[in-house]
Amino acid sequence: MLRYALIFLVVAIIAAFFGFSGVASGAAGIAQILFYIFLAIFVISLIMNFVKRA
Repeated sequence: MLRYALIFLVVAIIAAFFGFSGVASGAAGIAQILFYIFLAIFVISLIMNFVKRA
């Protein structure tokens, strides 16, 4: 589960890099949406992992 959380974090950072830096200015809105979705999934995965261990 933690592995998936780290994968989602990396995908969110890559989406943010391409969208927020102006490399793909047309896809900035999509990159922001993906960033927040993957960031939320990352946080949920971390919480689920800690709850599962307890």
